[in-house]
Amino acid sequence: MRKILATTAATATLSLVGLLVSTSGGCALVGGMAAVYQETSTKTVPAEFVGLEGKSFAVIVAADRSLQGEHPGLLEAVTVRMTERLAASTNLPRAGGFVPPADVLSFQYNNAGWEARPRAELIESLGKVDRLIFVDILDYRLHEPGNMYQWDGVAAGTISVIGRGTETALFQRNVTVRFPGKAGIGPDDLNRTQVTSGLLSRFIDRSTWLFYSHEEPYKPEY
Repeated sequence: MRKILATTAATATLSLVGLLVSTSGGCALVGGMAAVYQETSTKTVPAEFVGLEGKSFAVIVAADRSLQGEHPGLLEAVTVRMTERLAASTNLPRAGGFVPPADVLSFQYNNAGWEARPRAELIESLGKVDRLIFVDILDYRLHEPGNMYQWDGVAAGTISVIGRGTETALFQRNVTVRFPGKAGIGPDDLNRTQVTSGLLSRFIDRSTWLFYSHEEPYKPEY
């Protein structure tokens, strides 16, 4: 009888150990699958500001003169690409319309000192739009000062939304991106054009994603 009881207890113990191993292995397997899924999949990220929907808007970009001199065409590129991206977004109804980038740039070229004007006045000057998206680029560089041998691009700015008839921002966020985002990459790996393009694309993404729901990797690079 004792032998039978001992055998039964041993069998039960082995079964319990097997169950624990199986359960542990299953959890590890599920965890591993989840990790792989997150590495290769995306998630939907909602807009931070939805007050652009159905509203007319204009995008205007400002930057320090020295920064503009070091990166000619930067303001034009940001103005055009942000306007086009927001206008084309399927999540932003186009009923409100927008001011074409060429018209905004023409206004800037023909009105020296426009940056000092009250925001409410800018809105009226740009066609009485409902929303003015003011992009103030604070930093834009491709490498650390004095280090021409490694790319370490940084683009930073403040994105503000001004409503018609007010000076107070309805929404404001700081945006900072880097490219390539890793150390040890120099001119032999990427040329200046590639770094400029990559940095600008990341800045445009982060700046426009504020206004519409979009897909992002679970583990974004930027």
